[in-house]
Amino acid sequence: MKKVLMILSFLFSIGMTISLNAQAEKGAKIEFVKLTYDYGNIKQGANGLCTFQFTNTGNEDLIIVEAKKSCGCTVPSWPKEPIPPGGKGVIEVRYDTNRTGGIAKNVTIISNAINAQTQVLRIKGNIAAAGVDDEKVKTENPTY
Repeated sequence: MKKVLMILSFLFSIGMTISLNAQAEKGAKIEFVKLTYDYGNIKQGANGLCTFQFTNTGNEDLIIVEAKKSCGCTVPSWPKEPIPPGGKGVIEVRYDTNRTGGIAKNVTIISNAINAQTQVLRIKGNIAAAGVDDEKVKTENPTY
């Protein structure tokens, strides 16, 4: 009788472990194609739009709650509707290229993803003043 109880107890504990592991994996997961966008060397007034593509690799809807910018020179936009499992989305970030000099900014994504409730996206590069020779932009202002 003791052996039967031990075996049943053992099987029950294995079943509970499997069940708990399966429950722990439920939820949305966000996977980005890339986390950094490098503008390289661009001229003042150039198109400052960049995109970050992602997929919900989880098994529940992904909800992006907010995209926090690090300064007023970046403007993020993100999907407001839930992204279903397997669904894809894009976060756009527009940088004000009327400023000159180096770019090193962050946008923090806040979501219900179980693998990354907060995820930092980075943009970098350099903006040369309008009228600067293309060769000077390439040699005097290297990309980080």
